[in-house]
Amino acid sequence: MSKVRVDKWLWAARFFKTRAKSRQAIDGGKVHVNGRRTKPSKELDLNDQLKIRQGFDEKTIIVKALSDQRKGAPEAQLLYEETVESIAKRQMTAEQRRAAGQHVASKGRPNKRDRRLIHEFRNKN
Repeated sequence: MSKVRVDKWLWAARFFKTRAKSRQAIDGGKVHVNGRRTKPSKELDLNDQLKIRQGFDEKTIIVKALSDQRKGAPEAQLLYEETVESIAKRQMTAEQRRAAGQHVASKGRPNKRDRRLIHEFRNKN
C-alpha cells in the first residue's frame, strides 16, 4: 500500500471511533500533517508527522505503516510511533491538571439534605 487518506488512516490507527469523527477533527483543525492544516482526502506517506489534538492532549506521531483497515489495538499501534517529546509533554500537562485540581467531578443534583444546607447558607446573611 503506497498511500492512504488521512481520515481513513486515523480511523484505522484507532485515534477515532468512526471515520466521520476523524473527518470532523480534521475539518476542525485538530489534525496537522507535517506542520500544516490538512484535508480529509490528503494522502499520507510513510514518515509523515501528524499532530493530533484530542481533548486536553496533543500528540505528535510519526507514520510507520499505512493501512485502511481497522484492526485490533496491538496491530493499530504498529502503524505509528509517538515522539518522546510528545509523551513527556502529555505527562507534564496531565500532572499540572491533577495538581491544579481542574477536573472536579460533580456528584449530580443536590439531594434533599444538600438543598437544606444550601438554603440555610443563603439565608444566614
